[in-house]
Amino acid sequence: MNLLNTFKNEFIGRHIGSNDAETTEMLSKIGISTLDELIDKTVPAAIRMKSDLDIPEAISEFAYLSQLKDISLKNKVFKNYIGQGYYDTITPSVILRNIFENPGWYTQYTPYQAEISQGRLESLLNFQTMVSDLTDLPIANASLLDEATAAAEAMTMFFNALNKDHDHITRGKFFVDKHVFPQTIDVVITRATPLQIEVVVGDFATADINGDYFGALVQYPNAEGTVADHRQFIEKVHAAGAYVAMATDLLALTLITPPGELGADAAVGSAQRFGVPLGFGGPHAAFFATKDEFKRAIPGRIIGVSIDAQNQRALRMALQTREQHIKREKATSNICTAQALLANMAAMYAVYHGPKGLRNIALKTSLLTASLAAKLQASGLKLSNGSHFDTITVEVTDAAATLSKAQAAGINFRAINNTQVGISLDETTDVEEVNAILAVFGAGKVTEAEVEKAATGIPASQQRTSSYLLHPVFNTHHSETEMMRYIKSLENKDLSLNTSMISLGSCTMKLNAASEMIPLSWNHWSKMHPFAPIAQVGGYQQIVKELSDYLCKITAFDACSLQPNSGAQGEYAGLLTIKGYHESRGDAHRNVILIPISAHGTNPASAVMVGYKVVIVKALENGYIDVTDLKAKAEQHKDNLAGVMITYPSTYGVYEESVKDICQIIHDNGGQVYMDGANMNAQVGLTAPGLIGADVCHLNLHKTFAIPHGGGGPGMGPICVAKHLAPFLPSHVSLQATNNGSKQAHAVSAAPYGSASILLISYAYIRMLGRTGVRKATEYAILNANYMKARLEKDYEVLYTGVSGTCAHEFIVDLRPFKTTAGVEAEDVAKRLMDYGFHAPTMSFPVAGTIMIEPTESEDKAELDRFCDALLAIRAEIRAIEEGKADKANNILKNAPHTQAVITADEWALPYTRQQAAFPLEYVKQNKFWPSVSRINNTFGDRNLICTCEPASAYAEA
Repeated sequence: MNLLNTFKNEFIGRHIGSNDAETTEMLSKIGISTLDELIDKTVPAAIRMKSDLDIPEAISEFAYLSQLKDISLKNKVFKNYIGQGYYDTITPSVILRNIFENPGWYTQYTPYQAEISQGRLESLLNFQTMVSDLTDLPIANASLLDEATAAAEAMTMFFNALNKDHDHITRGKFFVDKHVFPQTIDVVITRATPLQIEVVVGDFATADINGDYFGALVQYPNAEGTVADHRQFIEKVHAAGAYVAMATDLLALTLITPPGELGADAAVGSAQRFGVPLGFGGPHAAFFATKDEFKRAIPGRIIGVSIDAQNQRALRMALQTREQHIKREKATSNICTAQALLANMAAMYAVYHGPKGLRNIALKTSLLTASLAAKLQASGLKLSNGSHFDTITVEVTDAAATLSKAQAAGINFRAINNTQVGISLDETTDVEEVNAILAVFGAGKVTEAEVEKAATGIPASQQRTSSYLLHPVFNTHHSETEMMRYIKSLENKDLSLNTSMISLGSCTMKLNAASEMIPLSWNHWSKMHPFAPIAQVGGYQQIVKELSDYLCKITAFDACSLQPNSGAQGEYAGLLTIKGYHESRGDAHRNVILIPISAHGTNPASAVMVGYKVVIVKALENGYIDVTDLKAKAEQHKDNLAGVMITYPSTYGVYEESVKDICQIIHDNGGQVYMDGANMNAQVGLTAPGLIGADVCHLNLHKTFAIPHGGGGPGMGPICVAKHLAPFLPSHVSLQATNNGSKQAHAVSAAPYGSASILLISYAYIRMLGRTGVRKATEYAILNANYMKARLEKDYEVLYTGVSGTCAHEFIVDLRPFKTTAGVEAEDVAKRLMDYGFHAPTMSFPVAGTIMIEPTESEDKAELDRFCDALLAIRAEIRAIEEGKADKANNILKNAPHTQAVITADEWALPYTRQQAAFPLEYVKQNKFWPSVSRINNTFGDRNLICTCEPASAYAEA
């Protein structure tokens, strides 16, 4: 029996890095006898679980994959012509294998350390260039979460531009055309309501836009499929002093006049159909492009061109002071996670096909649509839209009967109302499939010759005449050999988890196991449309139900929403849930939210988005929340208190014994307790938000529950809530099947379950670790952090520990003293770590001038030791400066990182050896990772902002 249990529990030993012997050695270094003793000293007894989690026991990787294959077959793969922003696509195999399924791409962190992120930065710059070219707008960001939230961000950007003082709104109306995708309208209304924006839905052709409006949103082509001419409408909106955003389609833009030429101020949409699987709704990269005047207001991340210390071209994230961690409640958005991995896939799709290839795909889709429309009309059917790119709206007698007949043939259309169905073709459609559609209507057949002779349904006045994607990168890598090598060349410039540990505090860069990832490529998961009939998605329904139940058990809560598709969205959704609860009780005036200075960085920005007024609570010298200050402020604002946002353990890496008292103070004063789940990796199986006294908690599935960071996204941020908040969870107004009895529908993402396909990863994590394994993961995260702390604390000052002198799963190392003694700053240590083959820990957050280290449970003792050895060697290098043995200005830290080009240059004038610079410890020689650029000059890049590969005008027609 023990042998059989060994096989069932095999994944625990594969996910957790250290074995029993190493565990004993680490405990000895800490000065503790057993792991249980360490946990008892670290986690307050008052909040400990009294029993094991009520989730299944672990199963083996083989058993899990076998079970999941059976579950996947409950999803029925139909030919989906539902459209509405989601289309089937062909992922080129070279991209599928070398990016989507490659840990060298999906385990990268957000490119904050640009010198070891040049590969994905180049790919994201390609993405920006692609979007900028196709939309004909000069500035594009490096992706957002989905089309609907991107549209909401455009609305907010326009609102802020024309309403500097939110307390005195001079322009409060936002127009949305009635033919914008329904899920986008839902999300826009959700985002608008807390900001007191009035959303007016109507017909753009007859809309009366006056000085009360700050902006407008239209869909192009629209939900009916019409390729309308918006020029006069845009002029009308501009004449009223307002702005226009166009939700559009990148593939269509290869054939239709781009938004920039039409005069639009911003363009948004989804890059999904550029080679990214449907995945029941995501993850998919949204795009956002705008005019130059909004370059300092554009939401999300922007990749820009700069130079390094050798005056060589280098890339980095531009205008980083806009990040919400820094601006906090003054941030214009709470965006944290983007969709970098999917943006990279979409960019590579454009690189691989090039402008001619993309145009051919679009033209084929358009001509097949035109042929379908002609045959339907010839059979006596009427179309609602006179123009079209890929979508037609067909007038029918009974839409339900038409859908039923189509489904009997393995086909899905979209019911618009009782007498209209929408049909959207895509890249995968061929003549045979068009004929299958025609057969549903009894409308004959079309031949290949007829398709070749067909005229596109795009009006002549709307056809694109301008060029795009002229840069060589889009005109070079069209053979698979060239493409494979290009992708590999970029991968080689990036440090990811398949290189070494990434010890980022608060970000939990743990193992993303291959068995968790493999099913994402299976057709029965990847080919599902998010608005497919529920009867066809039994597999996803099972995963959603079981994962929701597991997360509720883990958090000790009663209900769960999987809709938020990032941690920041989870914060926002959690606060909306609290807001809905207060409003249902007649307490809409409760609008004050207390946020400790030690809470997670995005919290204040999320609170402002919900319309709350932020009141900051102080921290004590030991890093704990100042309970006296919190109590005073809770009582001061008790008539208007909405709640508190806390992170537990705190962002300082401490389990605060007073946390239950904090929750009680808030409840006594009429508020609700929101717990940020950023540090859930220190709770699972040991304690839980519900036990502690919280009312709602969001969970970063891309942290605790093993979804990869993907170079800056995807992410997921589901929320779990206590029973009294369950009626106020997110839902879609337009998608009643997903409403689940919600009393107050508010959609926070475009798809009903957010980025549904990656829920499989967290489901796998929980199933393969089981109730014992998820608790052990928490225990080993705590062990590894305390072991590293024990190795480092004699040479570095460690800030903030619990009452027993231990830390949680992360700890903060203070580097501020070295600025005085040696002129060395946190950035110098971060860059020098690259020479040792490591990504820096979280830098200057939550305390400026420090690094926050989180090793996770997945790293073994040998890797922990290598990292500690590197930091101790760097401390010796700092000491050499302190003792006058090395120059304060010209030293090995200030000149870091050292590239291969610098090390192998003919001349060497630096006051230390090449060996010291490049191979400072023995292990580095065995597996050297070379930064591809020297230290980057961020100031130069911000002063000379370039956010595309090169101006398109610099190149002749390809």
